[in-house]
Amino acid sequence: MEARVSTAAVASRDWSPAADASDVISGIHAMLHPRNIVLVGATDKPGNYAERIWNNLIKYKYAGGLYAMNPGRDAIWGVTCYRDFASLPEAPDHVLVLVPARFVVKVLREAAGAGARSATIVTSGFSELQDEESQRLAAELKAAVRETGIFVTGPNCLGNLSAGEKLFTNIDDRVVTMEQGTVAIAGQSGAIVMMIRQALEERGVGVGYMVSTGNEDGLETPDLMAYFAADPSIRVIVVYLEGVRNTSAFRRACRASRDAGKPVIALKLGASEGGRAAAMAHTGALAGSIESFDAISRREGVIRVRGLDELIETTECFVHAQLPRGGRLAAVTLSGGKRGLLIDAFHSAGLHFPPLSKDISEKFATMLGPGSLVGNPLDAGFAAVVDPSVYLKSIKIMIDDPDTDIVIIDAELPKAPHELREQNLRIVNEMASTTSKPVIYISAMSIGFTEHSKALRKSLSYLIVMQGLDRAVGAIKALTDYAMLNNDVPDIVSCSKPRARALLKKTLNFSKGAALDEVASKKLLKAYGIPIPKEAIARTAKEASALAMKIGFPVVAKVVSPDILHKSDVGGVMLNLKSTAEVQVAFNEIVTRVKKLKSKPRLEGILISQQLEADLELLIGASLDAEMGPVVLFGTGGVDVELMKDVALAGAPIDATEARRLIRRTKAGIKIRGYRGKPALNEASVVKALVGLSDLIADADGQITSIDVNPFLVTTKKGLAADALVVLRNDTDKSAKRSPP
Repeated sequence: MEARVSTAAVASRDWSPAADASDVISGIHAMLHPRNIVLVGATDKPGNYAERIWNNLIKYKYAGGLYAMNPGRDAIWGVTCYRDFASLPEAPDHVLVLVPARFVVKVLREAAGAGARSATIVTSGFSELQDEESQRLAAELKAAVRETGIFVTGPNCLGNLSAGEKLFTNIDDRVVTMEQGTVAIAGQSGAIVMMIRQALEERGVGVGYMVSTGNEDGLETPDLMAYFAADPSIRVIVVYLEGVRNTSAFRRACRASRDAGKPVIALKLGASEGGRAAAMAHTGALAGSIESFDAISRREGVIRVRGLDELIETTECFVHAQLPRGGRLAAVTLSGGKRGLLIDAFHSAGLHFPPLSKDISEKFATMLGPGSLVGNPLDAGFAAVVDPSVYLKSIKIMIDDPDTDIVIIDAELPKAPHELREQNLRIVNEMASTTSKPVIYISAMSIGFTEHSKALRKSLSYLIVMQGLDRAVGAIKALTDYAMLNNDVPDIVSCSKPRARALLKKTLNFSKGAALDEVASKKLLKAYGIPIPKEAIARTAKEASALAMKIGFPVVAKVVSPDILHKSDVGGVMLNLKSTAEVQVAFNEIVTRVKKLKSKPRLEGILISQQLEADLELLIGASLDAEMGPVVLFGTGGVDVELMKDVALAGAPIDATEARRLIRRTKAGIKIRGYRGKPALNEASVVKALVGLSDLIADADGQITSIDVNPFLVTTKKGLAADALVVLRNDTDKSAKRSPP
């Protein structure tokens, strides 16, 4: 089943969660559709947040009860100021908390005791700070949220928007349309979500909900995603993520969104070390690698954008477009130069303009004549410039062509009144209303919108209007990828055998140090179905030569020590040993080198291993991401692994189907299938190893930090793990443990 985009347009006020909805969904509904709002911490000190939020609630005519509270005031802002919850004329429902951090927990407990169902804590000074007192307050706040059952956003957040309720508990004093739009926004940064809302509204895209989640000591962004997936008034979900605290909840929310036909467009902080540090400093979020986030979120259908501009264009695209049947592009332009730019830009994203059929080409050739370039993209040229009807007919032919899925028009909206251009736009908008194909206007550069073009854009509801060719390409690529997304993505669980899990448990319970040595690491691999070479450990030179005779020459000699993670770096590996004499010399040399090391590592022996000739060296590995949990990786191996950077990742565990998809995302996968006349290699052995390794890291339940199998040697007949290193999680890594999906 292919993905779909929701087309429902139900007013949010007309909908309530089903009776069997989760407590979280019901709690969020109460927060965004409250019976009344109590602002605790009302003050008229200059520049305070409380007054700005109050003014917004008055300005946009929130219809529910609205109460100010401050134990030291009888009146404020021209209204009664209540001293406590007991003095209110009705039980509190939603509470805005703007008191100093040391009083927040007391206010929250009193609010919950008085009947409040939800709260927004604007106050900062909790886990985003690293001092002991702030961390203590954060722990107390989490305990209060857990014990009272009240649904909370924040602390350290900037409030919410619920357009259908005329509710704007935010400090932003820019104009809000309060149009019940089909976009919902949630994110940990109040400033970012406010910017997104403003930019979308200036583009004529209405925002139904905006929620700033801050430190997420109560509700987290995935909780909001799940609610937006359930609310039929929402069509597109936009999230800004600094960190994912609960991978399981995130994946469930993504699946709920996908099942509802609602794309999730995510801007994720943490593509750099500096970005990850910024996330920790801002909201205390622990951010892992962006590659791990992509590995897991891609499978769940999340569209990750690289910046705010791309986010706006992608949202614009999904709000106004139906999903295309495929990726066959057609374009109409009036410039040969722009035609070339279109071809190059879309080619770089793996999108193409297929040749026009003979019939369509003949139609254009007859209609356009000299000065045009018949093809796809179409340069309608001089004929279309002098006769607008020719231009419109060209667009109509592309829209009606059964061999096109998306029609692109190279043009921008007029900044000032222009009767002819506006008339043409309305005609094309009418054409677009009769087709399920996306009809997309693209301005090659981001030229901005005037008040006139904003108003004009809002009247063209069947057209997608995009700014900047590069960002438009990314958005259209996301649209075509989402259209091809398989809705039926099954949960994958470990398929390991009880015997393997028992060995893993025993190994982890009795292991000491930072890592397992190669022998212990390979023993685990073998238990999980990953083949290893013929090998054995020797403790004397004589024993080493006897083992080599038994295994068969040539052999490899390698140091075995849990204290030496990278054997080659200390001269702990000697290759291509072809006689017993060479083996004895190698044994003695390695022992001597290790004994000279200043770190005095433990020496458990020398591993004598079968040396294999491989057609390809691969890297197979797994790691525990600090944010997203266990992932498995695959790519080109050997000593140049970091230079080549030919690696793809997937969330663990995976099954054989996912393993094959992972392989096909790499250049190594091309070589496995046979490259330039070379025979195909044994892919089945690679698939089996990937599945086994993914089961191993998943079964470890956070107790293994990484598994490195480099190289994994593969031939036309078999594959073997030539080397292995299992790194254990120490006590300081406990934050990296994540619950399974």
